[in-house]
Amino acid sequence: MEQSGLLESIPTQMRAVVVTDYGGLEKLEERKVRVPLPNENEVLVKIHACAINNSDILMREGGYGTDVNTGEKAGWKREPISFPRIPGTDIAGVIVAVGANIDPSCLGEKVVLFPFISSGPDGLEHMAEDITLMSSECDGGYAEYIAWPKELCRPMPLSSYVESSSFIVSCFTAWHMIEKSKVMPGEKLLITGATGGVGSYAIQIASKVFGANVIALARDLSVKEKMIELGASEVLSYKSNTLPDDILKAAGSEIDVVLDVVGDPLFSTCLKVLRNGGRLAISGAVGGAVTQLDIRTIYLKHLSILGCTLGTRKEFDQMLAAIRDGKIQPLIDKTFPLEQAREAQEYFKNSGKFGKVILQNENLTHL
Repeated sequence: MEQSGLLESIPTQMRAVVVTDYGGLEKLEERKVRVPLPNENEVLVKIHACAINNSDILMREGGYGTDVNTGEKAGWKREPISFPRIPGTDIAGVIVAVGANIDPSCLGEKVVLFPFISSGPDGLEHMAEDITLMSSECDGGYAEYIAWPKELCRPMPLSSYVESSSFIVSCFTAWHMIEKSKVMPGEKLLITGATGGVGSYAIQIASKVFGANVIALARDLSVKEKMIELGASEVLSYKSNTLPDDILKAAGSEIDVVLDVVGDPLFSTCLKVLRNGGRLAISGAVGGAVTQLDIRTIYLKHLSILGCTLGTRKEFDQMLAAIRDGKIQPLIDKTFPLEQAREAQEYFKNSGKFGKVILQNENLTHL
């Protein structure tokens, strides 16, 4: 590999787990593929850890639907995916080679990667039409190496590759939801899917960074103590037959902001418990993507519904600063070696986990 700078000898091929087509776990396949060459403004990053997200699963399953047909298989942009594709958006690693125009002094830097490329200006980059998202429009982190723009590499917030990888998309999404909702100190927040990556990080960010009063919804109350430690003031089971009343009783009044990743099963409850002028921020639909809506509820209660996907570079940097300051702690449920990506994705879909599931290149995580 001919580069303007090398930290180590770079092989021509690497291990990677690719998605070969839309479908089940059988569509995840380990292969030998070429190591990418960094372009003139890129660096080559040796991947030490990559967290798993719902987006990885939805990409493989084609679960986003299209604008015309919600049941049609499509990727994140609601368009066809070009297979084979390496999934994974949450990368922590070390810079081992640089392309032209990049100062070789960055060799050896331990970094996390901002997960998408776009031409959008600061503050609007996540809304640009030309977004290239890892594991969707380009290859991602279920591999040993990735080439990525140097300007989108950030110093690792923690010393551990595994811990640093756990924040990238889940925590970033939670931060963006809270920022976009304009959460103020003392406001009452309801967080659905609170044991998942987005929800569990949202508890920490909302309570410890933004000063909100958080009510968390979980499947059962076995995790109540953990969630209280994260910053929730109350934890409720979403299985309750009297859930709206439970929420209002716990809050002492109606809710200012709901952060929702569940979708259909809790959608009517979310609207019911919001105060007049309340805000509903949505970043997922893991429980169901299609729901019924009485539009009168929206305008009669003066509600704002906010769609939240990805976020800005400024928000990403603010998140990393909060992590370095110890305001947000890593939440890791289990790690798997790269070659067990199938097992890791199957485990990821199980209910009962708490925190992130991480793929790691073994024997590299603390180098």
